[in-house]
Amino acid sequence: MTRDEQLRIYSWNVNGIRACEKKGFRKWLDRSEAFLAGLQEVRARPEQLPLRLNKPRNWFHHIVCAERKGYSGVSSYSRDEPDEVSVGLGVEAFDREGRVHFVRFGKLLVANVYFPNGNGKDRDNSRVPYKLDFYRCVLERLEEERKRGLRVLVMGDFNTAHREIDLARPKSNTKTSGFLMEERVELDRWTEAGWVDTFRMFEDTGDHYTWWAQRGGCRERNVGWRIDYIFAAPEATPFVKAALIQPKILGSDHCPIRVDVSRWILE
Repeated sequence: MTRDEQLRIYSWNVNGIRACEKKGFRKWLDRSEAFLAGLQEVRARPEQLPLRLNKPRNWFHHIVCAERKGYSGVSSYSRDEPDEVSVGLGVEAFDREGRVHFVRFGKLLVANVYFPNGNGKDRDNSRVPYKLDFYRCVLERLEEERKRGLRVLVMGDFNTAHREIDLARPKSNTKTSGFLMEERVELDRWTEAGWVDTFRMFEDTGDHYTWWAQRGGCRERNVGWRIDYIFAAPEATPFVKAALIQPKILGSDHCPIRVDVSRWILE
C-alpha cells in the first residue's frame, strides 16, 4: 500500500432506488470508482428490486427496510465485503423506520443514516421532537463506536441546513423544519464534540447545495439547501483528503456527495 492510495466514499439520497435506476443509477454506480456508496430513502424491499440492484455483479449490497412499504430505507454498495454489518439503534420507534445501518472495514466504521424530517402529515412541525431524539440517539451510538477504537464517518441526509450559508433563502425559512434553531443546535452539539463537516474542510463559500425543491425551476436556479453531509470523527479527520458535492449528477432531488480518504484509515 502506498501513501497516496485513496478510497472514494459516496452518500446519496436517491428518493426511490427504482425511480433513480430509470434515470441511470446503476451506470453511475459502476462509473463512480466508489469503494462504498451509501444510499438513503431507498423506498423498496429486496424482492422488489431487479438482480442488477439487489445482487449486482462485483458489488456487495446490503439493504435496510422500513416496516411501512415504500417508505424510508437505507442501503449500501461496496467493492469489498464488509468485516461487520449492523442495523438500527436498538430503539423500536426509530428502527421500525429503517433509517440506520453500519458497515465496518478494518478500523473504519461508516454509519449510513437517513435522518427524519420534522414535518408531520399536515406539513406542520409535529415530528420535530422525534427528529431531535433521533439525532441524540445516533450521536450517542457513534460516541460508543469511537470508544471501540474505530475511525467513524457518518453520512446521509441529515434533513437540516446547519448554517445560513447552507441554504439559499435562510430568512424565509426560520420557521421551517430543516432550519429551525432547535434542529441546528443539534448539529452544533456534533461539532462541539469534535465532529467535522468534511465539506467545510475544503470549501467555505456559499451556493453549494445538495437538495432542491421539485418546483419552480429551483435546481436550475440553484435555489437549494445543503442538508446532506459526511461528518468525520476526530480520529477519522486526518485521513480525509477531499470532499465534494456533485450537483450535475441527476436522478433524484438530491445529488451525491463524496469524500476521498486515505486507505490507511482501515489500518
